Amino acid sequence: MPRLLIVEDDDRIRLSLRLALEDEGYVVKDVATAEEGLAEQRANPADVVLVDLMLPGMDGFDCIRALRRHGDVPVVVVSARDDTHDVVAALEAGADDYVVKPVAVKELSARLRALRRRASGSGGDAPEVRRFGEIELRPDAGEVLLGDEQVHLTRTEFRLLCELADQSGRVLSRQQLLDRVWGYDVYGDERLVDVHVGRLRRKIERDPANPQHVVTVRGLGYKLAT
Repeated sequence: MPRLLIVEDDDRIRLSLRLALEDEGYVVKDVATAEEGLAEQRANPADVVLVDLMLPGMDGFDCIRALRRHGDVPVVVVSARDDTHDVVAALEAGADDYVVKPVAVKELSARLRALRRRASGSGGDAPEVRRFGEIELRPDAGEVLLGDEQVHLTRTEFRLLCELADQSGRVLSRQQLLDRVWGYDVYGDERLVDVHVGRLRRKIERDPANPQHVVTVRGLGYKLAT
């Protein structure tokens, strides 16, 4: 059974999430602070971590950054803060998805299933090595090289690059990328795509402000330039 870690300081919300997600088939561990969450994840790694942003002591943003430094577990923010600045900041910190309270359990469960499918699957459908200028993409090995240097991408960033590579030279809309990379098209937030494209560019572009590989096609979406 998939293991889920909830980091949430509100006792009632934490309890309701745990009970609801246990009914969805998860083995759930819940803690009230980021410090407890990080210790629990080191001792008993979960398959997915849910993190609130407003935590006592270390806040949710720093918790996400710490999780990212020590592993690549899928992270979903569950927060009452829905301002665009907060959403973007959480995604920039390394979150894979963002859900606004009050939580609709069926929606959250759908997102968690999509995250787990991505985490357990390979990066792309084709195993062959692909080259795009100085970028070398190895889908079967889950590796990306920029010149002679290996680039560390999160699972979401890697799948995003693979999807763009699968349609090399063709434009994919944000909604198409939500469907193909995040695995849903009903609840999608296009900010997820824009922020992850920005993170990907900072890792694979020599000049992220003037990208040569992952380019924007104004009004349409993104493409991987050949």
